[in-house]
Amino acid sequence: MFYKVVLQRTDEGYSVSCPVLPGCWSQGESELEALGNIKSAIEEYLEVLNDQLQGADVREVEVSI
Repeated sequence: MFYKVVLQRTDEGYSVSCPVLPGCWSQGESELEALGNIKSAIEEYLEVLNDQLQGADVREVEVSI
């Protein structure tokens, strides 16, 4: 699965966020480090979300753009 992320250069390196996952962001000294860190942040975000949805009546829909 692919997620779009927004990478911004800062004085300390790079800040990166995933707009479709509110509050999911990370940073790194290099672009490569920041992208690796956001990958881990997205994985952890989704793990927590799945845990929170345990027992809920969940459906999936297909969207094409």
